[in-house]
Amino acid sequence: MVTEAELLACARELRRNPTEWEIRIWRCISNSQAGHKFRRQHVIFPYICDFFCPSKGLVVEIDGDTHDPVSDKRRDARLATKGFATIRFSNLEVRENLEGVFATLQTALQSRPDRWQRVPHPNPSPEGEGLTS
Repeated sequence: MVTEAELLACARELRRNPTEWEIRIWRCISNSQAGHKFRRQHVIFPYICDFFCPSKGLVVEIDGDTHDPVSDKRRDARLATKGFATIRFSNLEVRENLEGVFATLQTALQSRPDRWQRVPHPNPSPEGEGLTS
């Protein structure tokens, strides 16, 4: 059985060496471009998720040729028991229809409820602070 520390080290290594398809998706969703923040190679023990949106509880997996549908289904079901939904795309989908993948991802985000209530900051910036002329 793998330890959480080993899993975290593996996730760190995967972040350093992403696949071409993960890089393409990350370019679309980093910096909240999808309207929500995502994490890359996020550990939800005992799994490493390719991408994870914490505010929506959405796991995004980019599947290569080696993925086992039976194992993936079991994993998705286990993540669902923790309140997380999984959406999967193949490398081929990312390569040939990145816009469609992004649109499907946007729809999945919109259909998921927020996991926590967004509360305004208790000390908002004074009007116009930080703006330049």
